Amino acid sequence: MGLADRLYASLPLWGQHAAISLYGAYWRWLRFGPGYKEALAGYLAREHYSYEQWRGCEGNKLRELLRHASEDIEYYAETWGKEAKKAAEAGRLHELPLLGKDPIRQAPERFLRRGLRPGRLHTFVTSGSTGTPIQTYWTVREIRDSLALREARSARWAGVSFALPRATFSGRIVEPNPDKPAAVYRYNAMAKQVYFSAFHLSPATAERYVDALRRHRTVWLTGYAVSAYLLAKFSLDQHLPMPRLKAVVTTSEKVTPEMRQVMERAYGCRVFEEYSTVENAVFASECEQRRLHVSPDAGIVEILRQDGSPCDPGEVGEVVATSFTRWHQLFIRYRLGDLAAWDDVPCPCGRQMPVLKEVCGRLEDVVYGQDGRQLVRFHGVFVGMPHVREGQVIQDGLSVFRVKVVPDEGFGDADVGAVIERMKQRLGKDTHVQVEVVPAIERTAAGKFRAVVCNLTPENRKQLGELNQVDQKKAPSPDKPGCP
Repeated sequence: MGLADRLYASLPLWGQHAAISLYGAYWRWLRFGPGYKEALAGYLAREHYSYEQWRGCEGNKLRELLRHASEDIEYYAETWGKEAKKAAEAGRLHELPLLGKDPIRQAPERFLRRGLRPGRLHTFVTSGSTGTPIQTYWTVREIRDSLALREARSARWAGVSFALPRATFSGRIVEPNPDKPAAVYRYNAMAKQVYFSAFHLSPATAERYVDALRRHRTVWLTGYAVSAYLLAKFSLDQHLPMPRLKAVVTTSEKVTPEMRQVMERAYGCRVFEEYSTVENAVFASECEQRRLHVSPDAGIVEILRQDGSPCDPGEVGEVVATSFTRWHQLFIRYRLGDLAAWDDVPCPCGRQMPVLKEVCGRLEDVVYGQDGRQLVRFHGVFVGMPHVREGQVIQDGLSVFRVKVVPDEGFGDADVGAVIERMKQRLGKDTHVQVEVVPAIERTAAGKFRAVVCNLTPENRKQLGELNQVDQKKAPSPDKPGCP
C-alpha cells in the first residue's frame, strides 16, 4: 500500500469523502479542460460518415501514424526491418508484424515518442485480464480525447452524459478494510459520482448500494458488468425498491442475455455494452439497436485467424488493434488477447461503422467470500507488481485460495507478502492464501488462460446458497445519517 493509500485509509469516513471530492476536482479539470469540447465536436460530426468517408479518414490517419512510428518511436525504429518500414511508409498495415504484450510490459517507455519522459505523463496500468498488466502513458490531451469519445459514442448513445449524476463499479478499493461492510461506497461531489466497492457486494449489503443510488439521485450506472448484474439480482431477490435509472453502460466483462434481462428488469432501463481497453487500443459501443459498433476514428480493428489471415464475418478470431487516439505511445497491430467475430449485416440505426457480432472470452469466474459475497476482477491483485510476469487466482474452498505466479527478475519474499496482503484486503484476514511460484500458467486451446478459477464443490455452493438466504432482521442496520 503506497503513502497516498495509507493516508486515505487513516482518514475518518467524512475525510475520505472529502479527499475523493478534492481529487475529483482535479480529475474534472483533467478530463474536461481545454481541448475536450473540440474533441467531442469532432466525434459527433463524424458519427454519420459514409463508408467512403470513413475509409478516407482511416487511410490518411494510418499513413501518418505509421510514418510517425517508423521514425519517432524507438521500438519500431529498431525492430522493424527494411521491408516493414517500406510497408509502413506506404500505409500497408497488414504487412507489419503483430505486437504482443511482453515487449510493452518489459519496456513501455520504448513505445514513447522520442524525447518524451514518462515522469511528465499520466500513467495508467491495465488490469492484466490475460495475466500481463501493461503500463501506459498518456498526455493530458489524450485523456480528454478519450473521455470525449466515451461521451459521444457510449454515454450519449445510451441517452445519458458524464455531466449527469452516475454510479461506477470499478477496481477502486474505496473501503480499505475488507471486514468493514458498513461503508460500501464513497462519493465524489465534484462529479456527482458514486464510487461503488466491487469487493463488498453481497446479499447482506445490497440494500446499502440501492440506498446510495437513491440518496445521490443517480441517473445512470456504469462499470463492471458482473457487479451491476449481481446488484440487480440481489435487489430482485430481496424486493428492494430500486430507483429507476436512465441507462446502464457495462464495461470489462461480456454481458450474457440472462444478465441483460435481469439488469433491465431491476434498473428499469436499457443496458448498453461497451468494449474497450485501458490502453485505448479499441473502442466499440452499443447503439439503440443493440449492435456493437467499432469507431473507425478511434483505430483499426482486425480479427485474424491463427495464420494471420483475416476472418470472414461470423468467424471467431483474435482481436488485433491499432489505435488512433494515442500518438505519444503507439501500439501497432496490438494483440489484445480477446476473441471476437464481425457482423456483415448493416445496422438499422444507419451508422456505417463496422459491427462486432460477438466479443468472446471476457466473462470471468466469480470469487466467493466466506459471507456470501461475490467478487469480480480479481486479477487486479497483480496491478503495480513489476516482479510478477503473470498471475492466476484459484479458489479451492470458501476461505482457501491458491495464487499462481510466474515470477520476473527480482521476485522475492516481499512480493509474496504483498500478494497475500492484497488478497486478504479483499477477502478478509481469516482467508488462507498460498502463493505458488510456477514457470508458466496453462493456456486454453485458444491461447489464453483464465485469470480467475473457481473450484468450489457442490457442498461449498450449498453453503453459499444458505448464506444468501438473507434474514433481513439479521442484516446490518442502516447507516447513520450522513454516512454512506
